[in-house]
Amino acid sequence: MRIGRGWALLSVLGLLGLPPALPACPFCPTAGQTLTMEVDQANLILFGTLKEAKRDPAEFGKGTTEMDIEMVVKDNKFLEGRKTITLPRYVPPDPKNPTKYLVFCEIFNGKLDPYRGEAVAKDSQIATYLKGAIEVRNKDVPARLEYFFNYLDSPEAPISLDAFMEFAGADYKDVQEIAPKLNPAIIVKWLKDTNAPASRFGFYGSLLGHCGNTKEHAPLLRSMLEDPKKRFASGIDGMLAGYVMLDPIEGWKYVCGLLADEKQEFLVRYAALRTIRFFWDYRPDVIKPEAVIAAMQLLLDQGDIADLAIDDLRRWKRWELTQRVLSLYGKKSHLVPIVKRSIIRFALDAPKTDMLAAEFVKERRAEDAERVMEIEQLLELERTPPKK
Repeated sequence: MRIGRGWALLSVLGLLGLPPALPACPFCPTAGQTLTMEVDQANLILFGTLKEAKRDPAEFGKGTTEMDIEMVVKDNKFLEGRKTITLPRYVPPDPKNPTKYLVFCEIFNGKLDPYRGEAVAKDSQIATYLKGAIEVRNKDVPARLEYFFNYLDSPEAPISLDAFMEFAGADYKDVQEIAPKLNPAIIVKWLKDTNAPASRFGFYGSLLGHCGNTKEHAPLLRSMLEDPKKRFASGIDGMLAGYVMLDPIEGWKYVCGLLADEKQEFLVRYAALRTIRFFWDYRPDVIKPEAVIAAMQLLLDQGDIADLAIDDLRRWKRWELTQRVLSLYGKKSHLVPIVKRSIIRFALDAPKTDMLAAEFVKERRAEDAERVMEIEQLLELERTPPKK
């Protein structure tokens, strides 16, 4: 039995009996604060060149710096049309490395307070990017995402990352609305780019699943999934989902084959598990719920991943599988505590009228009443919605 999962977070979630948090974009990392969000917080944003830095002789590290304003990204009446402004910060320019600055400011009691400055290349397009983001911020989300799509492959890492984070923070329904309108040739180019961030393969693959065609693009994703160099990169789940959306019959057969093969590495089977969760949560129109349930059962006899499948079946209230799940308790391959806890959680959460589950819980209480009580308390935390 293989237990090496490399997944501290998943172990904690399993211990607590809490569902894995679904990011807004199913195949993106959890979104953080984007530059657009920071734009909303700033009173004034300027882009330009720093010059004439003067140190305060009375206090080391303090002073002033003049800024030639080349673009006002976000205006404020404090500026009054000036082309040059004095920043109350000592930032000496580096003559060997000429740069420009994007400066975020607050206006407090009529005084300028520049709280963040980003040094960028002198030909940077970040100010233009941000100004455009401001112009579309009041449009509906799909329209905004169309704007950010055009910057996903920006040669400037901060711009490309920020555009990606805009997608990561968007609801799937909004991504689903825009994705069929995208140019698949552009996405294919990104997928074939050897310098593309590996963390984006899943996202790009899922986008292609919405806008591509079965004949041309399904084989492409299949070949990437079977490429040893890309098979273990992050994003297998998104590429699998894209493959299934392009070719539901062959794609789903491929996913189920990965799930059923215990010789597959854990990360591959876990990616396939995330894929079938996607179709349960978001796309029952592509893969019917009954097919997802059948696929999930392929993992029940695999001791290193059964707990995740059992918890999903419990959250989906698949009580018709009570006997199947409870029969796993005590199996040599399922003696790991996290797996045993998941089975007890399943029985505790079953309807009170389920006599098989009730008898199972009674037996477990007789063995270790304290452990059962702890699991009950964690289940209650899961059922109680957090206070706003």
